[in-house]
Amino acid sequence: MDDLRDKYLTRIAGAADETALEDLRLAAVGKKGEVSLKMRELGKMTPEERQVAGPMLNALKDEINSALAAKKVALEDAALDARLADEWLDVTLPARDRPQGTIHPVSQVTEEVTAILADMGFAVAEGPQIEDDWHNFDALNIPSHHPARTEMDTFYMARKEGDNRPPHVLRTHTSPVQIRSMLDQGAPIRIICPGRVYRADYDQTHTPMFHQVEGLAIDKDISMANLKWVLEEFFSAFFGTKVKTRFRASHFPFTEPSAEVDIQCSFEGGTVKVGEGDSWLEVLGSGMVHPKVLEAGGIDPAEWQGFAFGMGIDRMAMLKYGIPDLRAFFDSDLRWLRHYGFSALQVPTLHGGL
Repeated sequence: MDDLRDKYLTRIAGAADETALEDLRLAAVGKKGEVSLKMRELGKMTPEERQVAGPMLNALKDEINSALAAKKVALEDAALDARLADEWLDVTLPARDRPQGTIHPVSQVTEEVTAILADMGFAVAEGPQIEDDWHNFDALNIPSHHPARTEMDTFYMARKEGDNRPPHVLRTHTSPVQIRSMLDQGAPIRIICPGRVYRADYDQTHTPMFHQVEGLAIDKDISMANLKWVLEEFFSAFFGTKVKTRFRASHFPFTEPSAEVDIQCSFEGGTVKVGEGDSWLEVLGSGMVHPKVLEAGGIDPAEWQGFAFGMGIDRMAMLKYGIPDLRAFFDSDLRWLRHYGFSALQVPTLHGGL
């Protein structure tokens, strides 16, 4: 056993790589290794001989296994040192810059509008962007001869041959969400409906796809005075300064009476400044919900009344952040996005500021 110990410990110490080390392991303690064969001879010995040889063989096996494990670790360390020497890397160099995206102004302003109106008790409601004819037009008291229902203004979906039902449309406003919410929740109700809408128009202030937010409040004692207060409070919080509003009589099929809403501003040097000056800028349409719209939503107009308003999120972003062209919102120009984009940490809150 002393000869076996000296033989294998010497060879293990001189092993040049892990392959040679594995060959030595098999030769010594493998199934057919020399130490393993000696272990099998224990059955032929007398009990007295076995009592002496058994512990010695086990100690030899453990010693060889320990030497193999130590040598393996040493070989791995040596290989790692050689690799580090060959693949030298200066870990003191600064890391490469990782490009970071920004929050789009439309997303930021949507969050700002939601934060302000949520503080006034408005819940957020959503609906499908592909609408049926009834929800998009009929339920909103828009007659069949109305110009908005022509293919010049509205995107109609293709119909299958033989299908005589009215075609679906890409919603032209988020007002259908108001109808769906009234049918689902009834009255009283207080919601805002932000989302994408689609119209066949394209110039500096119009795009085929843009974003709207509409508000709806229905109760037994709601008037235009409540509407005016909500809008003035909203604009003052949104622009960060006291903003006066002006109502001008108008006409919308889904409200009666209807009013265009202007905000106080000044035009100096080609710049619009909201909340000061003697000029006015139209920003949204509003009014008291038409009785026929309430009926379409399953609400009795003899018992309930309310107001509604709608504004373009993109245009509000243009006003607040000085963006001159609406089309740039959807050009995917990285320079524009880096300039007008917001950090992901700039979450709009009333207490933290907008």
